[in-house]
Amino acid sequence: MRFVSVSRLLIGASLPALVLSGCAAGGASGPQLPPASFVSTREGPGEEYVIGPLDDLTIFVWRNPELGAKVQVRPDGRITTPLITDMPAVGKTPKMLADDIKLALTQYIENPLVSVIVNNFSGTFSQQVRIVGATEKPASIPYRANMTLLDAMISVGGLSEFAAGNRARLVRFNKNTGKQQEYQVRINDLLKKGDTKANVMLAPGDVIIIPESMF
Repeated sequence: MRFVSVSRLLIGASLPALVLSGCAAGGASGPQLPPASFVSTREGPGEEYVIGPLDDLTIFVWRNPELGAKVQVRPDGRITTPLITDMPAVGKTPKMLADDIKLALTQYIENPLVSVIVNNFSGTFSQQVRIVGATEKPASIPYRANMTLLDAMISVGGLSEFAAGNRARLVRFNKNTGKQQEYQVRINDLLKKGDTKANVMLAPGDVIIIPESMF
């Protein structure tokens, strides 16, 4: 009987340790993304930029400077320039918007040449990377071509004191299936251990959710 009591005592004492180790290693299972190098060996352009609300634009009309303007896209996604009122801008690439302005101006001048320059950009939500939860400064940052998890974490100042970085999740919308897919990412290993395999490539629209540790 004494042996059974001692055995129960040992099992009871070991359970908290098992729970703690499980929490520490949380995120070991589940879908994983392939690792990305810290320094990209081949830089390349990303997806075409799509204009978002509050973007600052310069509209240039060749030989007709009075028809150009520096404008900010309104929260409703439209802009107003000389001779053009409430032109939809959000969701278009700069070239698409330039073509639409050109078409609108043809009733006033012959064969206008229009350029649209994005000076200060925020992008649409589908082109931002959002980092929420236990980080120093949760934020929504514009996606840049070849952006990695390390780049995003540097932008938000890293993890907070009580973050459970290895239990973080990356939520990504799959355009092919029309569904969201969750991946587990090991931010603790990336930032505190320098584990190169924990760095992954990001995509426009990614959401990184970082929980707090329970202990």
